[in-house]
Amino acid sequence: MSWFETSIMARKGVAKGRPGARHRISIEDQGTFHYVYGPYADPVLEVDPGAVVEAETHDAFEGKITKESDRPTEILNFPFLNPQTGPIFVRGAEKGDALAVRILSIKPRGPQPVGTTCLIPEFGGLVGTGITAMLNPPLPEKVRKLNVDEQWVYWSDTLKLPYEPFIGTIGTAPEIEAISSLQPDYYGGNMDTPDVAPGAIIYLPVNKAGGYLYLGDCHAIQGDGELCGVALEMPATVEVQIDLIKGHGNGWPQLETETTMGFIGSARPLEDAARIAYRELVRWVAAETGQSVEDAYMLLTMCGKVRLGNMVDPKYSIGASIEKRYLK
Repeated sequence: MSWFETSIMARKGVAKGRPGARHRISIEDQGTFHYVYGPYADPVLEVDPGAVVEAETHDAFEGKITKESDRPTEILNFPFLNPQTGPIFVRGAEKGDALAVRILSIKPRGPQPVGTTCLIPEFGGLVGTGITAMLNPPLPEKVRKLNVDEQWVYWSDTLKLPYEPFIGTIGTAPEIEAISSLQPDYYGGNMDTPDVAPGAIIYLPVNKAGGYLYLGDCHAIQGDGELCGVALEMPATVEVQIDLIKGHGNGWPQLETETTMGFIGSARPLEDAARIAYRELVRWVAAETGQSVEDAYMLLTMCGKVRLGNMVDPKYSIGASIEKRYLK
């Protein structure tokens, strides 16, 4: 038996984890990309639970940075960053449910060099920003374009980095707000959490009928924190399987892998993001194992783990997890 057969998606999903009809969203199908997570856009696709969707995504810059001599401040139009593919309407999804999104594959798309990283003035984890205001001058702009394949990221003639792709920005529509795709929150969004990778399942709260799933901002590799504000951004072809969990009830994104179960919290300051993620995990462990909340709290103080998603966005993101072998 594979671990997926014991996952929440396979046990509780409407489609019981079985793949359904296949769909595709190309760049041309998408047409206009979205820069907010909101309930007001027309769905680009409507699917039943179980659907397998192949979606083409842009990089965070919508492909506008094409060479290393480019200056991001002259090319990019903030806040029109992180273009999102979607929304995808899931039939039967109602407020209080969850969409289960199993990430099957993420492949680089387009001509080489397909990867882009850069320094943008007043953006990043070790510089003054508009929120953390400083008098010192910003670092100079700098762009690096890198070749990427499904094995390696080619940093230089002497250094290759492993290809470790993930979806930087994925989520559902809030019920009433339209919120920048640069910001993470309870609905998901720009969490930049490297564990949202092929093989993982992310459970996203449904706030509006149909769920309205958005995704984009794929990365070829990223260190914890997305330190300079930009990972290795890339256009991608993403394949996901979408199911529906009725009455799941979680208010924050939940992430399941072969060996772990966790939650992702987003807030400022950073410790509040960790508190959200751990609070949700404590409550879930207690409910799942029949322990008291107090015992689950003490268990996680001994074997809980955290991973820093981003420390640069309007809200920071942290994932808190527990190994499944402790869920007895």
